[in-house]
Amino acid sequence: MELQKIPNGHHDLVPEKNALEDGFDALENMAEGDTFLPHKTDGKTQAQFTDFEGKTSFGMSVFNLSNAIMGSGILGLAYAMANTGIITFLILLVFIAILSAYSIHLLLKCAGVVGIRAYEQLGFRAFGTPGKIIAACIIATHNIGAMSSYLFIVKTELPTVIQGLLPHGDTSISWYMKGEYLIIMVSIAIILPLALMRRLGYLGYTSSFSLTCMVFFLISVIYKKFVTSCPFENMDSAITHSDHMHENITNGTCEAKLFTMNQKSAYTIPILAFAFVCHPEVLPIYTELRRPTQKRMQTVANISILAMFVMYLLTALFGYLTFYDSVNDELLHTYDKFDTLILCVRFAVLVAVTLTVPVVLFPIRRAVQQLLFPDKPFQWTRHIAIAVCLLIIVNVLVILVPNIKDIFGVIGATTAPSLIFILPGTFYLRIVPEEQEGLKSRPKIQAAAFAGLGFIFMLMSLSLIALDWATGEGKMKGGH
Repeated sequence: MELQKIPNGHHDLVPEKNALEDGFDALENMAEGDTFLPHKTDGKTQAQFTDFEGKTSFGMSVFNLSNAIMGSGILGLAYAMANTGIITFLILLVFIAILSAYSIHLLLKCAGVVGIRAYEQLGFRAFGTPGKIIAACIIATHNIGAMSSYLFIVKTELPTVIQGLLPHGDTSISWYMKGEYLIIMVSIAIILPLALMRRLGYLGYTSSFSLTCMVFFLISVIYKKFVTSCPFENMDSAITHSDHMHENITNGTCEAKLFTMNQKSAYTIPILAFAFVCHPEVLPIYTELRRPTQKRMQTVANISILAMFVMYLLTALFGYLTFYDSVNDELLHTYDKFDTLILCVRFAVLVAVTLTVPVVLFPIRRAVQQLLFPDKPFQWTRHIAIAVCLLIIVNVLVILVPNIKDIFGVIGATTAPSLIFILPGTFYLRIVPEEQEGLKSRPKIQAAAFAGLGFIFMLMSLSLIALDWATGEGKMKGGH
């Protein structure tokens, strides 16, 4: 493979434009023995990017990363605000958003030093083959969990949407009302064709449409706030499934709280941390970005995080101010399921999560490639086979396991802190040369503290899950 000639003295460097005109992704074409590590010349690190320059525009990259950030966790943010108060929630949201942007900064800095834009290869550079295996397994596990959570939404919500379109008197259960059949149909007709795209950048258009659906969801939540009075009118049909909600409404809880603390408040930080997980997609998007520089990709990340911050905040705020303490842990379940607008919103959310699945699948396929076929060139047969196998695994998991919330909780509690905090921090400590930044330098001390914070989050989340199992409450929410 022909490498780029890079001048000395630069650490955040990119290849010359059109350096490999017909090149394909080097992560699928590079053996571990190929030179991708930094060289030292006169005491300076000389980075050599071995992957091609992408052709995805800045805007499409923002859409893809924003779509990767936004997950099903957005439906639980109003519930999180109800258990912390508006001001506390805002502080935590700002805190997590800043930490997520800093984490991406660490990844991009490591990529600039090593000269390759792949999470798995950063693990190889930092800790050798074990680091590469661990990084690939964490990415695959987390994203399979995310894909499963999206298809679970399709499995449970799509029959409800279909039922809402039928006459109210029709209670018959046909095959098209069964979620198991529906997710197979959606996987084959929509997800698989998109997952077969050769490059992640091609999904920018579907990602933009997915985000448009979620903007419609947000506008509807805001609108419902102003047409729903308190005490709530005609709420019996919406709350017959929840005696707890009816009790809250009867006792009068229509008062916004700025600060509050209860047993459920501790779940807010894991929920928010999981809501900003996008790190497996950052480096693939960076690889395919047109005119890729660390600063340009960091701007993509900052804009995406800011956009999701605004959407998360508004969704949580207006969802909470609509139902206050009566809000359900999944916001849509609090509304009347036969409401025409909410029916449209449910369909929009289904479209959004369905179009997100292919974006999440790409990093898993890349991890499989790096583990099993690190020195093989791109091959359509293998490309398609991996996508098909992944979709089969996820579909079987969603169909056969009736309730895998606890499994998702454990996976999320371990993989999310690893991807956001632990791996970026430890990679930075190991990869950035000491002659560039000593171990006692401020950046490395910050990176070490950042990784330590990840271990704290992991222990806290696992402790909450263990407490739920012990008490039998099962209230751990999160997911991506």
